[in-house]
Order: sequence, then C-alpha cells, then structure tokens
Amino acid sequence: MGVSIARSLKKEYFRFSVGGMNDESEIKGHRRTYIGAMPGKIIQGLRITKSKNPVFLIDEIDKMGVSYQGDPASALLEVLDPEQNNTFRDTYLDIPFDVSEVLFIVTANTLETIPRPLLDRMEIIQLAGYTSDEKLAIGKKYLVPKSLEKHGLSKSEIRYPAKILRKIADEYAREAGVRNFEKSLHKINRKVALMLTENPEEKLPVTINEKLLYELLGQPIFVEDEILKADRPGMAIGLAWTSMGGDTLIIEAQNTPGKGEIKLTGQLGEVMQESVSLAYTWVKAHALERKIDPSWFEHNSIHLHVPEGATPKDGPSAGITMTVALYSLVTNQVIAPDLAMTGELSLKGRVMPIGGLKEKVLAARRNKIKDIIIPQFNKRDLDKLDEQVTQGINFHLVGSIEEVLALAFPEDEKREAMQPILMPSSTSDAETISKAVALAVREALRER
Repeated sequence: MGVSIARSLKKEYFRFSVGGMNDESEIKGHRRTYIGAMPGKIIQGLRITKSKNPVFLIDEIDKMGVSYQGDPASALLEVLDPEQNNTFRDTYLDIPFDVSEVLFIVTANTLETIPRPLLDRMEIIQLAGYTSDEKLAIGKKYLVPKSLEKHGLSKSEIRYPAKILRKIADEYAREAGVRNFEKSLHKINRKVALMLTENPEEKLPVTINEKLLYELLGQPIFVEDEILKADRPGMAIGLAWTSMGGDTLIIEAQNTPGKGEIKLTGQLGEVMQESVSLAYTWVKAHALERKIDPSWFEHNSIHLHVPEGATPKDGPSAGITMTVALYSLVTNQVIAPDLAMTGELSLKGRVMPIGGLKEKVLAARRNKIKDIIIPQFNKRDLDKLDEQVTQGINFHLVGSIEEVLALAFPEDEKREAMQPILMPSSTSDAETISKAVALAVREALRER
C-alpha cells in the first residue's frame, strides 16, 4: 500500500516497523556521548531517501511496548503532530529539523491498544475485508501470475478455473486480507512444479479441479457453514466480527429450577458478560409490561451458552441478541425465521451502533439469512456497502429493543393487539370496574 501511494505521488518511500519497540531512542536518536550512538529512525529515513518530503510508512503501531528505556508512543507524539513537527529535534543532531513535509502513513490491526493522544493526531481510515468476488479478481489479476513466476511455471502449464479460486478463498483463506490466499497458491504451485519435474510426460496444462485441490491442500480449513436455525425457544442468531472476518453466532438459553441465578459458558469475555447482565435486567424490569409473570425469575435459573466454546468471544454487539434469546426463553416463543441481528444494548433499552457491518453482512449471506436487524445509527455504514453485498437481504433499522422484539416476535405483537382489556389485578380494581359498568348501564336505561 505504501509503495503504491509513494509511486502515485512520485515520492521516495521509507518503511520501518515499531512492533515490539520499547526504546524511545529508536525514534528520537541517542546522545552522542553513548557508544554506538546514532540518529533515530526519522532522520535515518530522510538520509536514506535523500528527500525532504518522502512517504514514511510506520508499521504495526498498535504493538509498541513500554519499558524503563522510555515510551516510543510518546516520542511519536511530536513526530506526528503537524503543529510541532516543523521543529522536530533529534537527540543525536540536537538541532531543530522540519519534518512537516513528510507524509506519514501508520498501520495497525486494532485501535484499542493505541494511546488516545497518539490516535488524536491521525486521520483514521478503516479498511473493510475483501468479499469473495474481490478476492477472486485479485487472485486472477495479481496473485496467480505472481505465484506462477515465482515457481517457474507458465499459464500453459497450469490452469486455475474461477470456481477453484473462489473455493480456495472461501474454504482455505477466509480472513479479511489475501495473505493466506497467496500462501495457498504458493503451496499448490510448489507441488505442481515438483510433479512436472518428476513426470516430464504429464499432460499439459494441469487443470486444478476439486479433487486435485484437496490432494494438494488437504481438507478445507473452513467447511461450508452449516445453516444455523433458531428453531426453539431460547435461541437467537447474532452477527459477530472476528479477525477472520464476519461470523454468525447462535445464542442458546435454557432454564432449570432454581432461584434466579444465571450461568454463562462459551468463553465469553468481560464485555459480552456485561451484555448478558444488561439483557437479563431489561427483561426482568419489563416483565409486567410484557405480560410476563415476575415469579418466573424467582423459581428459574438460566444457563446461557454460545457454541464453539474453545474460541474466545467478546464485544458489545451481541446485546440485543442476548435480550431476544432470554425473552424467547421466558415467553416460550420461537423467533421469526431467517432473522439475524447485531447491536449494542443500553440499560434503558436503546440500541447502540456497532462496527464491522460489511463483514457481518457477508457472514449472514453465507448463512442464507434474509433479514438483518441493525442499529439505526449504522445507516451511514449501510449506505456505503456495495449492491452485491446487500442484494437479497432486508435490513431493519431499529433504535430501541421494543422495535427489535416486534420484528423478532410478530405473533407476540398480534396477540397483544387482540387483548385490549386486561384482567383486574386486585379486588379493589374489580369493584371499581363493576361500579363503572353498573353506572354506564343505568345511564343507558335513563336515556331510553
């Protein structure tokens, strides 16, 4: 990426990684009194490029460390601040130097570990993962020719049908990027090159079909998703973001005789455990309003589980999914078919925004989901998605958990609409209603 930007701007390019760096002298240089002293990476880069306005790529900024030798993240504050870096002072040179004309590009896998003051000095551009169609295009145009050249093969010796490239992307390299996709192509080409060397009379070109693909790469790492169904009370389908892209999660809740305890399993992180507490509190607080017997919570304990327990899971976007699963269990209802959801829940029932919408929609598409509930705050993210990503899926924008429940349990809403008269909750209420009815009858008889 950095090379392409530098080439398009016709500027020199310099890259260095700060992953694992824990010495601020690597950025600002050493004092000349030390043995082996040298300038920091910034001045070294300018010296190597022999330019005052090159493109600098600072890689893995989210993996910097801190030690007794200093904090390199704090040293970068001056470097990346346009108000200060025109007088940047390297400790080795000990004179002000203007680095304001340098184009700094910083890369990171996550924003959570980057110090907030450093993050404020950057313009954040988030890059979504590639779709299967995008990986297919990249593979055809760039990765296959590059891998063939690397292994001494030509297009006349090996052929990759489009459906095989798509199968490699979907079953062996489902991560957001194309690194594992390229590794899989290298592995195939190495073995084909060896096969042609050992069998010179092999018929050319070698066409990679499904059988040969499994022989060369082994069994798929990612088997085709089993279609998840929430077909029992206490089940709901959520959408999650992982380092491998989007994923669908089935939330399961089961009640047992008890005294209101709640048990969690499935390697849930702290944030997801908080989401369960919020969901349970909301359902319990609105029991009477939703025609639920409050004593149910006093005589039942709940076990909530998210399958694939060996995989750690965390994040707030499962809030509304947890609530729907608990509500489904308590009311003994099954949610609407082919429905998935994502959204953070507040204590008062507001649905808050989430991230990774594109990856989650792609995961829903793989699971043949037809309806997705998303927060209304994410409408701007939805508008940015390509038509090929959203085609065939109905999106429901919601702002409150009541709207979510109305979509998840349409029969429940109909039942409430058919019951406008409630039974009296006490003897005094019954007497009041009886007197009102008698008075209305007497008034009607008088009019006659």
